[in-house]
Amino acid sequence: MDQPLSSTAQAKKAKKRRKESSLWWMYLPSVLLVLLFIVYPFLDGIRISLTNWNGFSQVYDYVGFEQYKRMFADPDTWLVVKNTLLYGIGSTVLQNIIGLGYALLLNHHLKVRTLTRTIIYLPVIISPLVMGYIWYFFFAYQGGALNDIYNWLGLDPVNALGNPEVNPYIIVFVNTFQFVGVAMIIYLAGLQSISKEYYEAANIDGASSWSKFKNITLPLLAPAITINVVINIIGGLKLFDVIVSLTNGGPGNASQSMSTFMYSLYFARQDAGYAATQGVLMAVIILVLSLAALLYLKRKEVEA
Repeated sequence: MDQPLSSTAQAKKAKKRRKESSLWWMYLPSVLLVLLFIVYPFLDGIRISLTNWNGFSQVYDYVGFEQYKRMFADPDTWLVVKNTLLYGIGSTVLQNIIGLGYALLLNHHLKVRTLTRTIIYLPVIISPLVMGYIWYFFFAYQGGALNDIYNWLGLDPVNALGNPEVNPYIIVFVNTFQFVGVAMIIYLAGLQSISKEYYEAANIDGASSWSKFKNITLPLLAPAITINVVINIIGGLKLFDVIVSLTNGGPGNASQSMSTFMYSLYFARQDAGYAATQGVLMAVIILVLSLAALLYLKRKEVEA
């Protein structure tokens, strides 16, 4: 009797293995797309960063690590890195704080909850380039709505977009305004998945609103916080469209991000080898910061 049972069990295991191995073929299209459109361009970018290619000529020389030496000695590199970190970290902090605030407000049964949620999320579906131009006509020195208000109040006009000490923060504000709806939706989904029993038990114990938020809401929102922070960091660090439409990286390179700086190097200066070097640095920065945030927040999820 044992032999037939053993054969049957082995046949079931073999069938299960065949089924599992066949599932791996379903991953093949995605893997090919990643290899073709992400891995190959990145590796080719590293190759180009070792050359003096101008982006158009068929003739170029390999110069080794000369472009990397040039990059680290270039003061513009550190300016655009500083701006990129400001756009990435600043947008992440603001979007998460404001998005969580919106989510906490809309988690209550308000009469206009659906309308409010729609209004907050609406900017997300607009092209970032178009959103930048919309805000450009608000902040513009000549004919901008902001200076029209200043004139009406009898105040001197301000050149906000031309001020290198101000315009990076305007870019952070516009990016936050547009994408805070994404953070709100993710946090709202997280809040609605928290069982009301936790809050009922806390009410019985006489817990304050802050205590419930600190000890129930935040720990149980840990997965949503992880998703939002990682998405916001990646999106903010590769910011491009809004900068082009608001300031085009000016004045000078004062508001350039690494993305816009690369674009300028490649197309305006025809310095593709150096642009690729900047691209490698940007990829490393995004990879390090996003992975660090992911690993740290995942550990916090476990502790929560």
